Amino acid sequence: MLELSLLGLIVGTLSGFFGIGGGTILVPMLLILGYETKIAIGISVVQMAFSSIYGSYLNNKKGNLDTGMVLFIGIGGFIGALLSGYITSYFSSATLELLFLGFAIFALVRLFFHTHEHREQREVSRTLLLAIGFVLGALSMTIGVGGSIILIPVLVSFLYVPLKKAVSAGLFFVVFSSVSGLISHTLEGNVDFKSGIIIGFASLFGVYLGIHLKDRVNVVLQKKMLVGFYLLIVLYLIKRIFL
Repeated sequence: MLELSLLGLIVGTLSGFFGIGGGTILVPMLLILGYETKIAIGISVVQMAFSSIYGSYLNNKKGNLDTGMVLFIGIGGFIGALLSGYITSYFSSATLELLFLGFAIFALVRLFFHTHEHREQREVSRTLLLAIGFVLGALSMTIGVGGSIILIPVLVSFLYVPLKKAVSAGLFFVVFSSVSGLISHTLEGNVDFKSGIIIGFASLFGVYLGIHLKDRVNVVLQKKMLVGFYLLIVLYLIKRIFL
């Protein structure tokens, strides 16, 4: 229980600090602790529901959350994530680990590209926003991540949403995808609720700490820290899968 609580605190802090759901961090850590891949994904979904709801509440309280646009992306994500448990059941643990590795490499690579912010946010149809959310929800919850690590660059690079606003929107999206993913993975029997709830409650303290820290740390340092962390994840997964 102490190990899981500490893990939740760490994951929650990183989740609040970087505006991510936490699955990209938690799943590899659970694999290190000896959890089977599908169970690790299920536990990750529980934790993301805790951290994203609380983190979005804090962001909204600070005035950093604009729910208007991301609401439609979130609805699409909720629908897509309902399929995630069903999709996961058709893949072996080895295949899921390969998918997760690909996702982690994508996250790492995209961090090396400088994102240009534009003055005017692009307006797009609600149908397109729903479609973006659906694809992200189905893909991300299949491998136990919230989807914000993909959504944030989409919002900034294609819809010209300011970076700070996009980070808060990314965590809000995880509310929809994680709650829906939790329903789907529970129906498929992939969720260890005891471990998930312990990690989830501990992560709430971490989220509070992470959100307050992100406003006090230089953006360049923040990005370097995230790149370093993802690099460690990628190296671990490569060692686990191929060596």
